[in-house]
Amino acid sequence: MDYDVVIAGAGLAGLTAGLTTARFGLRTLVVEQLAPGGQVMNIERIENFPGFPDGVSGAELGPLVQQQAEDAGAEFTMDTITALERTGEEFAVVGESGSHRTRAVVIATGSSRRTLGVPGEAEFFGRGVAQCAACDGYFFAGKRVLVVGGGDSALDEARVLLDNGVRQVLLAHRGERFSAQGVIRDRIASLDAVETAFGTELTGIKGDKQVAEVVLRQGGQERTEAVDGVFVYAGLQPNSEWVRALVDVDAAGHVVVDPFLAASVPGVYAAGDIRQHSVAHLAACAGDGATAGVGVARHLGAR
Repeated sequence: MDYDVVIAGAGLAGLTAGLTTARFGLRTLVVEQLAPGGQVMNIERIENFPGFPDGVSGAELGPLVQQQAEDAGAEFTMDTITALERTGEEFAVVGESGSHRTRAVVIATGSSRRTLGVPGEAEFFGRGVAQCAACDGYFFAGKRVLVVGGGDSALDEARVLLDNGVRQVLLAHRGERFSAQGVIRDRIASLDAVETAFGTELTGIKGDKQVAEVVLRQGGQERTEAVDGVFVYAGLQPNSEWVRALVDVDAAGHVVVDPFLAASVPGVYAAGDIRQHSVAHLAACAGDGATAGVGVARHLGAR
């Protein structure tokens, strides 16, 4: 047997699970296709993670937890996971670079940004359509940008865009009020460079070589707005395709778990926003990782 537990995904849920299982003395492998930290690495400042009253960047927090896990004995490897297989009481986490045999698995591959599927969205991705304000915001300095969404991510990213020199943000949300936390809503309301459009949907993106304008629908009427960039924050979709043949998932693709985060197959756990009923907050994801890690330890008799 290669490992006692393989943790798929190295966001905060996966990193905390790796830290927890390694501290129980279990042979732990954490597999991540990109840099450890996951989507948190793209967050310029996290303001609601306990222990950081002045906030912390995702690029700082992710490596800190990774180092803790490594110091406890967890191993890390980079690979793109494609399947989860079961033979008796053993599992194989299959990746493009190889297969890892294990006695238990923690599914922590998180979620991806949901796309709208409107005309021009895919065509102009990388040519004005983007998903990371901290990564790409400076390309739009002095320009006008559309941000779609009404949650924490949309409003936070609107602020980050302005911090990167964007001249004006048009913030379009299909609802009649933002769903973001009150402190974030208040911050956005105080910014003169943010124009809000409630009850508004993006229906198309147009341009030549780059984004030049968008089509918006509001109150049954369509209009065009000149913008240079489009950032869509329309929710998340779970990265669970690789486990759906083995464990139960709900209609949205989230892994079904019990109160201890055990999935439908003994020895498999899920943590973070890939699991059913996750609140998708970073502190909660870290808590999920610890819960799943303890569950694995109990399952394997290490606790």
